[in-house]
Amino acid sequence: MENFVNLLNDVLWSTPVIYILLGVGLVFSILTRFLQVRHVKEMVRLMFKGKSSNAGISSFQALSIALSGRVGTGNIAGVATAIFYGGPGAVFWMWAIAFIGASSAFVESTLAQIYKVKQDGQYRGGPAYFIEKGIGWKWFGMTFAIAALIAMAVLMPGVQSNSIAAGMSNAFNVSPWVTGIILIVLLGFIILGGVKRIASTAQILVPFMAVGYILFSVVIVLMNITALPEVIGLIFKSAFAMDSAFGGIIGMAIMWGVKRGVFSNEAGQGTGAHAAAAAEVSHPAKQGLVQAFSVYIDTLFVCSATAFMILFTGMYNTQTEDGKGFIVENLAGVEQGPGYTQAAVDSILPGFGAGFVAIALFFFAFTTIMAYYYIAETNIAYLFRKRNTRSVMFILKIIILITTFWGTIRTADLAWALGDVGLGIMVWLNVIAIVILAKPALLALKDYEQQKNLGLDPVFNPKKLGIKNATFWENDYIPDKERSDE
Repeated sequence: MENFVNLLNDVLWSTPVIYILLGVGLVFSILTRFLQVRHVKEMVRLMFKGKSSNAGISSFQALSIALSGRVGTGNIAGVATAIFYGGPGAVFWMWAIAFIGASSAFVESTLAQIYKVKQDGQYRGGPAYFIEKGIGWKWFGMTFAIAALIAMAVLMPGVQSNSIAAGMSNAFNVSPWVTGIILIVLLGFIILGGVKRIASTAQILVPFMAVGYILFSVVIVLMNITALPEVIGLIFKSAFAMDSAFGGIIGMAIMWGVKRGVFSNEAGQGTGAHAAAAAEVSHPAKQGLVQAFSVYIDTLFVCSATAFMILFTGMYNTQTEDGKGFIVENLAGVEQGPGYTQAAVDSILPGFGAGFVAIALFFFAFTTIMAYYYIAETNIAYLFRKRNTRSVMFILKIIILITTFWGTIRTADLAWALGDVGLGIMVWLNVIAIVILAKPALLALKDYEQQKNLGLDPVFNPKKLGIKNATFWENDYIPDKERSDE
């Protein structure tokens, strides 16, 4: 089975696919006139605007759910892997794909808002919805929904729970099955409360874990501040083959930086779009801009925190391109992954590294499983519209609790391989859809900017823009003023 899964991954995540994602992001960046630069201030402002309603959640809650999915084990293990295969220069290419990918995140999240629906008293949306309503291909929408459901409920939770169990075992000698039981009890309490409880939990845990992790990395940097120019120089020189040691692996630096950056920030993969659709906003571009900034938070902040801790302390290995030797081997016998971060922290605060990384992994990975459940629930709602989904949703909860527990006791290689397959299928389908359907998102951005230039708080009117099938905005949306007058 493992050989078949790895073969499938070689196709789904082949080098051309990685560069297609990079190319799509670059095209969207040009078409939006690099909104990721022009609107940074607006992104930050919008994060804290808007309130939740009976049907929707606030922009910040939607951001938190999306970040729950983006910020996971890849922010610790993925960065270390990129440095192992691509050297310090891979960090620069992670930054580059985050910068370019922010535009893809804007497009998919804006589309999710444009074509969202009010279903069973709450907002629902995502790739399945905008594929059917925007392109008109119901079969394609159903294909995505089924793929997302299998990926989020069956294939991917084990990646996160496996990392949690490994971290707890290494740091505190806790048996994996004990960790599994604790996980499913906590997860069950949260997901049984529905999207509101998920959003409330995410808006507390996500800022806490991200800010705490970043601040800790800042402490590491400050304790080694004299090395700052050297480390920054090493990253940039290695990224462009100007460093004598790492110059020979520039191809690996680009490939692994882009690959791990895409894995981590998920821009263009369709996952963040589900949470974006649930936000209560007056214009789709508002949440599109907020979700674009979430890519920056994931990669430029959290992934950079890991990279700096590793590089400032020198606690890493980098192998040669042929894999037969090492360019740098400062951690003999340590496998690439969380061990690099543990060693980095231990080098500054002896005995603290294993526990710190285990706790960080717990928060990062646990909130990601929460996001997976929400995405799976949204696609169940799409597939079973106009039917009573209570029993189906209950079955979904049971399945995700089982796969989460199973992940804690299975091998790490199989867990990661299965997760990559699930995500890979979603990526292929979503990228095709957003390339075909980019025009409405671009029209929404232009409309938003025009209204802002007139000093207005933008309100979306799809008919004025010639956008069809945006039925929520045509029939159900109530402007804030009218809502407050009721």
